[in-house]
Amino acid sequence: MSNDLYRDCARLFMVGFPGPRIDDDFATLMDDGLFGAILFKRNVGTAQETAALCREIKSRADRPFILSVDQEGGRVARLRGEPFTPLPSMRELGQRQDLALVERVGRLLAHELRAVGFDWNFAPVLDVDTNPTNPVIGDRSFSRDPDEVARLGVALARGLEAGGVASCGKHFPGHGDTTTDSHLTLPRLPHDLERLRRVELVPFRAFAQAGLASLMTAHVLFDALDPKVPATMSPRALNGLLREELGFDGVLVSDDLEMKAIAGHYSVEEAAVQGTLAGVDLFLVCHQADVQRRAIEALVRAVESGRVPRERIAEAHRRLARLESRFAHGPEDRLATLGGEEHRALAQGLASAFSGKDPTEVMLASRRA
Repeated sequence: MSNDLYRDCARLFMVGFPGPRIDDDFATLMDDGLFGAILFKRNVGTAQETAALCREIKSRADRPFILSVDQEGGRVARLRGEPFTPLPSMRELGQRQDLALVERVGRLLAHELRAVGFDWNFAPVLDVDTNPTNPVIGDRSFSRDPDEVARLGVALARGLEAGGVASCGKHFPGHGDTTTDSHLTLPRLPHDLERLRRVELVPFRAFAQAGLASLMTAHVLFDALDPKVPATMSPRALNGLLREELGFDGVLVSDDLEMKAIAGHYSVEEAAVQGTLAGVDLFLVCHQADVQRRAIEALVRAVESGRVPRERIAEAHRRLARLESRFAHGPEDRLATLGGEEHRALAQGLASAFSGKDPTEVMLASRRA
């Protein structure tokens, strides 16, 4: 396999690594051409430690290198503790039905993420909270009303992007009505297309029309679209429904290929190849270096054999380059902006909106708790 082709295929991957330092496996993959990395709780520490790690990664890459994180608010937040602002769940935020407030939350998230070195936030959740027994979405969703999820999800994303951080709506075509968790098993939705268009797809249509940066696929079987493979691997779901019907032309990123919904039913190699053919531009492989390497090598072989056209790789590169040109930041030193005037104004305004009390006292109390 040629080095150029390997780098071309490696660019379609974003990986995780084990701890708070760059290890040898991650360093080698960086050199091989990865698009970026996703950081988890295992990687981050204090704001100072997290900022130092992000600067180290970007300096070592010596090229645009996107760093991403899941910082939704509520129970899904990798960055916690002072000086990061504690945020309510999206359900609680959604109950306010306040568009300006939600956009302010997006701007606050962007400010805090930029301060420590992140370029891309895997938020907002666009799943509609239609199933009270859903074990994985629940209060991560803004509402049971698809129009409210659309309205507020777009507002949060606009706030993020106005603050210089790429947004990512998730999980297309909708994970809200499942009864199982795709981290653990492969969920299935039996709804027909009419129901999907009326409920699940409403927020994703609004997101596409707003021209926002990216969407994430769901590892869910949708019987009306493709009963044999999950949406992440389905041309009908991604190229047909999302690209052609909804008109989305941003970056399409997979959920983690190591989740049991994929790993328990398909090989990571086949998932990467089928996902590329279906329309995925970037794959998350979040844990094991050998799995990350196998996925890249499988895509290289598929291009060499002609199964995956080189134009499909080039198309993904064009979308990734567009996101990179807008949101990739170098190894900046912005840590001092945490606690600065802009940060305090954003955070205090949010605290005041939720309590009706003095915003400074609310923030101090939340940090003491």
